[in-house]
Amino acid sequence: MAEADISEKPVLAERSIPVAHDAADKHFFGLKQDGSHLNAQPVFTDDYERRLPPDPIYQETGPNARVWRAYDEEAAAFDGVMVGQSRDGLDVMLVFAGLFSAVVTSFLVQVSQRLQADFVEMSAVLLYELVSVQQSISNGLPVGNVSASTPNPDQKFEPDTIDVWINGLWAVSLTCSLVVALAAVLIKQWLHHYASLPSGTPGLRSHVRQFRFMGMEQWRVRVIVGMLPLIMHISLALFLIGLILF
Repeated sequence: MAEADISEKPVLAERSIPVAHDAADKHFFGLKQDGSHLNAQPVFTDDYERRLPPDPIYQETGPNARVWRAYDEEAAAFDGVMVGQSRDGLDVMLVFAGLFSAVVTSFLVQVSQRLQADFVEMSAVLLYELVSVQQSISNGLPVGNVSASTPNPDQKFEPDTIDVWINGLWAVSLTCSLVVALAAVLIKQWLHHYASLPSGTPGLRSHVRQFRFMGMEQWRVRVIVGMLPLIMHISLALFLIGLILF
């Protein structure tokens, strides 16, 4: 009977009980929580011994040696950043210096006329005096009552001190701006020649690049590039001082 009762009991349907994932399967921001990512071996992309094949024996300094190829790769990365930054700065300075030079030139052309006698004004004053004399004669009045004109063609012209200062400040400002523009053009051409290495073996390219880099360091090209904004600021300050005096 006991066996029959057991067989008659309804069999419960098996439920799929969700099994909790192990802590090793959990991720947090894409990283496993078991710390396995900490044990991963780092990949060194700058390890030239892994990236470049070894040289044959007694060819470690040959024209196609691994050391020259590694040097070319490192130099290309360094020069790319250096030349790119210098070109960006020179482009900005070249555009600003060109526009600023045009503005200063327009002001300087107008104010430079103050350094010489204004013959147009002098002619108008003398013509007015001549008309006054004729009117006095026609009216029977003495000519001595006509006031003499101030400008005298025979008198030496002396410009005002303030006009001399304004012209001097703006002339120096224009000179500094043109110097910056000229230097920017020359350095851009030099950088273009510096970045264009000749074709050939890695050894030849490495030697040519090193020769050009030593020349750039000898002529302080990067120092000159850094001084161009300072010269441009001085030019702008001189123009503003002259504009205040104007």
